[in-house]
Amino acid sequence: MKPAPAAIAILIFACAPAAAHRLDEYLQGTLIAVEKDLVRAQIDLTPGVAVYPALLRDMDTDSDGVISVAEQRAYAVRVLRDLSLTIDGHRLTPRLLSVHFPGIEELRDGGGEIRIEFSADLPSGGPARKLIFENRHHSRIAAYQVNCLVPRDPDIRVAAQNRNYSQSHYELEYVQAGVQTRPLLSVWWPGDPAWLSALALLLLARFAWLWRHGRPVHYK
Repeated sequence: MKPAPAAIAILIFACAPAAAHRLDEYLQGTLIAVEKDLVRAQIDLTPGVAVYPALLRDMDTDSDGVISVAEQRAYAVRVLRDLSLTIDGHRLTPRLLSVHFPGIEELRDGGGEIRIEFSADLPSGGPARKLIFENRHHSRIAAYQVNCLVPRDPDIRVAAQNRNYSQSHYELEYVQAGVQTRPLLSVWWPGDPAWLSALALLLLARFAWLWRHGRPVHYK
């Protein structure tokens, strides 16, 4: 998910630029974009020079010095398994969209970024929503950063962002215009309200007939 220049300009920043990360850290920067029925995310992972050898063993599982396409995808799947994504308390299932690995030399020198893009379908909800994102991938050496993009949809507005100190836990609250909470009646009567009016008239007519022609009930 490559944000357009305009989107970058309106990025909601919460921390300093990630360009100068420590050599003994695994920098993991996540960008999140929400839509009415979808959430998209992009994770850029940059190994520091000191942690690169251990991470390479995690990626190059056959130790042949090359991270094959199959190994790249397998590693991306492991990253997604270490993430947690929920909306209004409902757990979401991330869907891998793409993965890009730089060359081994770039990774070894500490300047290469692994990019993983994924999305998740959102169930319908009310006008106020809360998205929670958690990242536990290589937590012992990770340096996490999380930001969101200002939504492209003008009906969606970011209300609040909250993070823990390490930014491994991120909460995004936003509101959607044009979405109303369904009235209680519509929950158990999903049909056209005109049918409800017709049914009410029939019940009243039936009650009136019983009242006129029914026999009294005698209690002993």
